[in-house]
Amino acid sequence: MTDPSNQKYEEPPAPPKVMAIHAHPDDQEFTMGGTLAKWAAAGSEIITVCVTSGDAGSNKYTPDSMTREKLAPIREQEQRNACQVLGVKDVLFMGYPDGMLEPSIGLRRELTRLIRKHRPDAVLCSDPTVRFHGDNYMNHPDHRAAADAALDAVFPSAGTRFIFPELLEEGLKPHEVSSVFLFGSEKPNVFIDISSAIETKLAALREHKSQLGEWDPSKMLSGWAKEQGKAYGMEAAEAFKRMVLGRP
Repeated sequence: MTDPSNQKYEEPPAPPKVMAIHAHPDDQEFTMGGTLAKWAAAGSEIITVCVTSGDAGSNKYTPDSMTREKLAPIREQEQRNACQVLGVKDVLFMGYPDGMLEPSIGLRRELTRLIRKHRPDAVLCSDPTVRFHGDNYMNHPDHRAAADAALDAVFPSAGTRFIFPELLEEGLKPHEVSSVFLFGSEKPNVFIDISSAIETKLAALREHKSQLGEWDPSKMLSGWAKEQGKAYGMEAAEAFKRMVLGRP
């Protein structure tokens, strides 16, 4: 973690246009919902991309009668509801199968298409290099696969003219993303103060009823946010590794 001693921290401004890319519905609410809510309130235009529809669901809370086909539209609607709470402009579902995601050329092409079409200034995703979080959570392979493909789409694919030339035929010109924000990185260098947005984050997460059941995650998420913010005296924060891309 960045050492805050003898330095004044300056939070980066909200990007004008943001694309948040995730494997499943509810991923962004657990990880970066506070940041997205804060940026939306500041005027950022935000698009959420769910690579899967979360149709593998949760063994703990879904009944035995549930099927993947029934669960997918439920989780999609929950994500739309959560995005509405956060102030996210739009949510896109790519339809890849939950639990079997691979960072394939096909997925990279589709994400490149979306980046060229929507032309975000910043892309947010998880850090695909992190396999373990602490001593009791193994990072979901879908999280790593989605983030791997997303970052490869950001660079070099979205900005390189003759990678996926078929996209040029669709009228999708190259686009260079200015920065990426990686959640869950072991060495974060940016801390977004979400003190004003933590309740919005929690309200958005509660929209994922099929996954939470009767569990209230407020205490856990508030604890995470407090821990991430304490280095700079923030009551609640979300930590990222930020990379500023391109020439100065």
